[in-house]
Amino acid sequence: MSEIATESRPMYQAACHCGAVRFEIQLADGLRSARRCNCSYCRMRGAVAVSANLSDMKVLQGADVLTLYQFNTREAKHYFCSRCGIYTFHQRRSSPHQYGINVACIEGMSPFDFEEVPVSEGRMHPKDAGGRSGTIAGWLRYTANQ
Repeated sequence: MSEIATESRPMYQAACHCGAVRFEIQLADGLRSARRCNCSYCRMRGAVAVSANLSDMKVLQGADVLTLYQFNTREAKHYFCSRCGIYTFHQRRSSPHQYGINVACIEGMSPFDFEEVPVSEGRMHPKDAGGRSGTIAGWLRYTANQ
């Protein structure tokens, strides 16, 4: 894991698959924030995301090749590398002061490093009528092939 110590939280280096987009982040709550979401979009994307405050993420290279995807209310902003297609991070609808960072983009990390990852209830978003804030829909458990 590539990290540079700053303040009390490490600085992580991250990039898309082709390396065109490079960024650095300090995680808001370390790896404890790792989670997946079961909304229609995240269910198809399948990424494990960790949290970083907007002020704790800086794009170092490739801002010009990032592509923005928005849907439904268009509040959340999902960013992808336009060259390799990798989802890098998104500004959250539920916590607009934070980015969800794709764990697979962080140097030395993999979504398979986590034995269990909570799955957030995104089908009924807290900002939609009848939504439930902070509800865990279940857990995703990774197991090795035997």
